[in-house]
Amino acid sequence: MKKRIYAGVGSSALIAIVALATMVSGATARSGATPLPASSCGPIQNGSGQILVASDLPLQGSGRTQTTQMTRAIKFIFAQHGWKAGKYSLAYQSCDDATAQAGKWDSGKASANANAYAQNSSVGAVIGTFNSGAAEIEIPILNRAPNGPIAMVSPANTYVGLTHPGPGTAAGEPGKYYPTGKRNYVRVVAADDYQGAADAILAKTLGVKKLFILNDKEAYGLGVATNVRNAAKRLGIKVVGFTAWDAKASSYEALAVKIKASGAQGVFLGGLICENGGKLIKDIRAGTSKSVHIMAPDGFTPVSATIQQGGTAAEGATVSVAGLPNTALKGAGKAFVKSFTKADHRTPDPYSVYAAQAAEIVVQAIKQSNGTRADIAKQLFKVKLKGSILGNVSFTANGDVTANPVTIYRVKAGKTTTFKVIVPPKSLVKVT
Repeated sequence: MKKRIYAGVGSSALIAIVALATMVSGATARSGATPLPASSCGPIQNGSGQILVASDLPLQGSGRTQTTQMTRAIKFIFAQHGWKAGKYSLAYQSCDDATAQAGKWDSGKASANANAYAQNSSVGAVIGTFNSGAAEIEIPILNRAPNGPIAMVSPANTYVGLTHPGPGTAAGEPGKYYPTGKRNYVRVVAADDYQGAADAILAKTLGVKKLFILNDKEAYGLGVATNVRNAAKRLGIKVVGFTAWDAKASSYEALAVKIKASGAQGVFLGGLICENGGKLIKDIRAGTSKSVHIMAPDGFTPVSATIQQGGTAAEGATVSVAGLPNTALKGAGKAFVKSFTKADHRTPDPYSVYAAQAAEIVVQAIKQSNGTRADIAKQLFKVKLKGSILGNVSFTANGDVTANPVTIYRVKAGKTTTFKVIVPPKSLVKVT
């Protein structure tokens, strides 16, 4: 966001200039937060707050029901805290990193959003992104922000390379995302090395001895597919295919023929439902045996979208989601689900629960800080919540959450059901 230029002279202009200088200095004596651009962000909430927190999620496309509820969960948490984090007052804006044309997150929009956050000195923290590809763009911009870096807490990113190296990551990761050498990003969910291991364990549990693995060629999809392949091999499962699908293809019949010819008893779809995932499921089911297990990662959430787009072909399919199901939450988590359901008039999606947890982490980091961007980011790694929504929450020096459960959901009778929770052993996750 560009700074305003004040024309004319007089006391009002002088006051405006002094106020602007105060904000740039990182001091907390503000009359209120400066709103982010309306072109990407909704109305500011509690605009008199000192520190502005922005959420950055794709609010257009097939998953908007899921992501818009996440924004309401974030606002719900801030309201529960009385819009305060210790001695600091909070303001909030929900920002969209998707475009109508793309129907999902857009690289140009993500870049523009991150630059707007960096240039607006009121912004002290960002909750997001939802997609790992968007995070790859935004983290380094926020890392270089004036008086920063700016703290970033993701309720959903799972790509391994954002925080640590490993199978499926690119050269220079994760260092290239932190040009200042200081870490400013943490995630509440398990990374894809854990999710991939969980899906490999699932395949073995389902009796799959031959597995065909697909990916959508994006960072997230290829990454989780690679982690499934590595863990599957370690478990003695034969990987009989590893290839990409074209999201713009009108038919996947030829791909289904290859899968059938391979003798695969299971197919893993590493990618996003919005990458023509519904059509992919339909053609695989039509071209292979009904006994073939179709498995997908959290890119196929909300599961309701997979059911809607995959139709009857999605019956029996599984979708893994890093994190716990609502039914496994206790204490503060159970209380949140109950109170938020009452306020929102529907049960929270699992990612709304994780968005709420991300908001709690931001509140705690700001509360522990001196109010400046740099210190808020520093405090992220010192957050140790006990009895929070997800139980005890803390982070490694890399920014990874220390608890790594993965829930497997299954489509049964056209509805989403919880199949099981898997916590992969580190020995399987660390396979190279």
